[in-house]
Amino acid sequence: MKILSWNVNGIRACFRKGLLSWVQIEVPDLLCLQEIRAHREQVEAELQGFSDYYAFWNPARRPGYSGVATFSRRPPDSVHVGLGRPEFDVEGRVLTLEFGSLSVVNAYFPNSQRTHARLPYKLAFCQAMLDWLKTLRAKGQSVLLCGDYNIAHREIDLRNPRENQDNAGFLPEERAWMDQLLGSGFVDTFRSRCPEPGHYTWWSNRKGVREKNIGWRIDYVTADEDLDTRVRQSFHQPDVMGSDHCPVGVLLDT
Repeated sequence: MKILSWNVNGIRACFRKGLLSWVQIEVPDLLCLQEIRAHREQVEAELQGFSDYYAFWNPARRPGYSGVATFSRRPPDSVHVGLGRPEFDVEGRVLTLEFGSLSVVNAYFPNSQRTHARLPYKLAFCQAMLDWLKTLRAKGQSVLLCGDYNIAHREIDLRNPRENQDNAGFLPEERAWMDQLLGSGFVDTFRSRCPEPGHYTWWSNRKGVREKNIGWRIDYVTADEDLDTRVRQSFHQPDVMGSDHCPVGVLLDT
């Protein structure tokens, strides 16, 4: 089972930059997109190219902001929209699809912002997410959480850690939550298989930054420890353009 995740930084813009061609080449079984910035009716024409997929949308109430969408080649047994918390759900940040005993959570975590103004909101979201993951596990579900976490966990996960100690995405409180997540029975599927530096998933749009690979690893696929044994491969696709993020994914034995 191929599961791909991508912060597309605007699904309409990404369509214009080759999203459909990439999907037709990759043929994922499940595609999780974040920061779609659109409602379904705004991209109906483009979605005709996704005729082989069931589509599930959770856009933000605010136009042109946030939002997630998940595309599946087979119908899920159930779909959960949001976290059941209005203060988060209004921003369209979470979709959970269940296929038998497998739950795949597509999430777009908030950004703390340069002034750290949204750090309390983000940390509350992180706690609500962890509670949701634990709820799924308590039901006996195998859980995969994929998306843009907006957190570089360790110094290896960004090119210039010293210069970013006080910057959103690398704050001690955010990194501590990642410790908590991974200490709660979840595995960073990529890092557990690839301990080498230089692997990132987001780059600034400033000229030359991506070419020089001055990036951050803030997009993840994490799996519960039991499910991780079924992850055959976890990977990034840094050569895929169309967004300031690159796709990430896993191959999962079913």
